[in-house]
Amino acid sequence: MTLQTPLAEVAVQQEGPPVRTRSRSRRRIEPIYYLFLVPALLLFTGFVVVPAVIGIFYSFTDYVGYGSWSLLGLRNYTALFSDPDILGSYGFTLGFAVVTVVIAQVIALALAVALTKRIRFAAPLRTIFVIPMVLSGIVVAYVFNFLFSNSLPAFASAVGFAPLEQSILGNPDLAWLSIVTVSAWQTIPGALLVYTAGLTSIPGDLYEASSLDGASAWTQFRSITLPLIAGFVLINTVLGVKGYLGVYDVIVGLTGGGPGTSTRSVAMAIFGGFTGGDYAYQMANATIFFIVTVIISVAQLLVTRGRTIRL
Repeated sequence: MTLQTPLAEVAVQQEGPPVRTRSRSRRRIEPIYYLFLVPALLLFTGFVVVPAVIGIFYSFTDYVGYGSWSLLGLRNYTALFSDPDILGSYGFTLGFAVVTVVIAQVIALALAVALTKRIRFAAPLRTIFVIPMVLSGIVVAYVFNFLFSNSLPAFASAVGFAPLEQSILGNPDLAWLSIVTVSAWQTIPGALLVYTAGLTSIPGDLYEASSLDGASAWTQFRSITLPLIAGFVLINTVLGVKGYLGVYDVIVGLTGGGPGTSTRSVAMAIFGGFTGGDYAYQMANATIFFIVTVIISVAQLLVTRGRTIRL
């Protein structure tokens, strides 16, 4: 018979029962999951992956969209970097995306802050502001085409404002402003909804406590609102840049890429080549554009890493 001292008993009690280690068992995947997954994968592969791979292959050839072809190697890709029209389309697309996303986010955030305050008719105003989001882009572009070509010059002539007496759609230096205006007008409602969700999730106690400390409205916005909706700002920025890089229908309805090629986007250049006999050349352009888009997306993911959305 062995006796344990009080110190030994305390040591045994502190150690506690032995910890059992369980090996993770592989979770069994229900067959019903495959019923939904496999058809989606087949459709995605057949209508996205396979055409993309075929298009990338043809970018190394002289294929015009029909008939025979021969391999050219990297000749199409090297020609892209010395083509002023292609480089101009990239410059316009990237510049347009940056300018429009800044303007749209600033206006959407300002509207969201105003509409989340306790003002009269806030709910009807929210409904009115989201109407542009449900309209077709090409229809909106043609409507604004009429406004920029007729209504705005007539109004400018009536008030004696000479710079706008002529349609800005025919001015190579100002035509891009019409595209920025229409694109921002159509995308602001979506950003507004996201910002409204973010602002309504902020506890009102924070603003009340800061008011008691004498914080001004600007201080509250800078120190409370912006930090707490940072995740929502990043989401809107990512979605905005993604959408603006592929701008096409708005340009078709407003300027058609003109005057000249001053407002031609990369998407317009690619689609124009498909029907103009430059299939292989524009497939190389599409491949480069895909790589550029992936690089921008990865950069945005690196910036947003670690950011969380407060709900």
